[in-house]
Amino acid sequence: MKALVIGDSGGIGAAIADALRRRGAEVTGLSRRDGLDLTDQASVARVADAMVDKRFELIFNATGALVIHGHQPEKTIRAIDADAMAAQFGLNAIGVALMLRYFSPLLHEDTRAVFASLSARVGSIGDNRLGGWISYRAAKAAQNQIIRTASIEIAQKQKQHIVVALHPGTVETPLTQDYAARHPTIKPTESAMSLLAVIDRLTPADNGTFWDWKGARVEW
Repeated sequence: MKALVIGDSGGIGAAIADALRRRGAEVTGLSRRDGLDLTDQASVARVADAMVDKRFELIFNATGALVIHGHQPEKTIRAIDADAMAAQFGLNAIGVALMLRYFSPLLHEDTRAVFASLSARVGSIGDNRLGGWISYRAAKAAQNQIIRTASIEIAQKQKQHIVVALHPGTVETPLTQDYAARHPTIKPTESAMSLLAVIDRLTPADNGTFWDWKGARVEW
């Protein structure tokens, strides 16, 4: 199996890459150290173009950020800051759209292949009962719509391709360290193994869906 892990320098991305290698997969990793800036379309296009001859059975997006440029998640609408919200959308939504545009053509043709993107349960509109974190929630909700919409087009061209959003759980990483005390957490290795188990079970009928690390469907 050949896999591409985008964001392999982060906690979950590194754990996904390691777990895949232990399975015997040939893993290619990408991150900022490789010149990939998901907020710069030219950068994404350039990095993807350099890989034009490669094909993958799995493309896993492990990128994302909760705090960008020091802006903490909002506790109230009175804390909305236009620049902070734009930065959330730039990375967590538009960045994923750019990945789909430039990297999904690298999915292996005429065989089962998966594009999986880390989203977050807080991006679920139907599951939102607490409020708060408006920019992050909205950016992840936008990502979910991007995933859902792109999945339709991609499957029309390749019926065995599967595009999904994944919730990794509250994982012990720098992203969650200031908030994890209020939630049960799991290790990156546990999240990675569980997410890969979810991916293993996916069929083309699951294209365009949202799953958590325990294998349960998450409502949009």
